[in-house]
Amino acid sequence: MRDIVRAKQRGEKIVMVTAYDYPTARLVDEAGVDAILVGDSVGMVVHGLDSTLQVTMDIMRLHVAAVARAKPRALVVGDMPFMSYETSTAEAVRNAGELLSAGADAVKLEGGEEYSDVVKALVRAGIPVMGHIGLTPQKHKLLGGYRLLGKTLEEAKKIIRDAEALEEAGVFAVVIEFTAYEVAKKITEKLSIPTICIGSGPYCDGQVLVLHDIIGLTPSPPPFAKKYRDAAKLVREAVASFAEEVRSGTFPGKGMYWGMKRGEHEKLEKELRNQT
Repeated sequence: MRDIVRAKQRGEKIVMVTAYDYPTARLVDEAGVDAILVGDSVGMVVHGLDSTLQVTMDIMRLHVAAVARAKPRALVVGDMPFMSYETSTAEAVRNAGELLSAGADAVKLEGGEEYSDVVKALVRAGIPVMGHIGLTPQKHKLLGGYRLLGKTLEEAKKIIRDAEALEEAGVFAVVIEFTAYEVAKKITEKLSIPTICIGSGPYCDGQVLVLHDIIGLTPSPPPFAKKYRDAAKLVREAVASFAEEVRSGTFPGKGMYWGMKRGEHEKLEKELRNQT
């Protein structure tokens, strides 16, 4: 966590990417990211849910634990799912503690100044917290959909207040999602903690993207995502080649299967003949 905070002080850009299981956590860590977000986006990109609202603590514990088993050098941040922190600070502390017990180094929760008390309670309990403001997908129904925020003066002022309140409450960094770039830039200038943006322009201290968007596994990615490789094409081609070899009888080839010990096959054949 200290490395993330110090990166802003040194003027170094922070790189955060999502991962939801052991192999991808190992790979993104080897690629040199600074932080791994075990996001509630897992519900949509892995489980095929319509939104993040159906993601539960059980789902998040499972995926946080899988990522943690990769023993990444990068900071592991676990998302607090919908309704895991809204009802009471005691429940928020309990649920956040479960994510840390599963292997997270920190938790992330969506919302602004209205959750200052929750953030303070978590920090008092020794749980590092990353904030998340601007477009908060768990509140997309209340916000009127997945839309760009901060386009008006009133929205901009609200998002800036949220950022300042979260810093005062004790978050060590804040994600700014799908917000007008001028607002994200102003927040980055005002806060002493790092800002990590997604769809909010280049003026933040870092950037985060969903891994499945980066590698082309998302059928309908958001407009701010960039596909760097086409893993979907790679998977289709590899599986199609396997299917072709199975159907033609060329898989498995020599050196990919093994036989019985010398003389044992003859004994087997003899016993089977005697049984008939």
